[in-house]
Amino acid sequence: MAKVKGAIVVDTEACKGCEVCIPVCLENVIGMSTNINRKGYHYAVMQNPEACTGCTNCGIVCPDRAIMVYRVKVSA
Repeated sequence: MAKVKGAIVVDTEACKGCEVCIPVCLENVIGMSTNINRKGYHYAVMQNPEACTGCTNCGIVCPDRAIMVYRVKVSA
């Protein structure tokens, strides 16, 4: 059976660092960057990318629509 591998892409300039995405990520993939964007906010990043399943929870709860979620089937 094929497994699903996920990845997120964060629009770093749209992210305001609200951290709403972190608690909904059941795989603990998302963290906050130590860098800041042009508005002065720390933005979300994938800190544990190999654990991402592409569940889309983070993209759904993001109030700024700054997170795009991608999924790919990989053979087991």
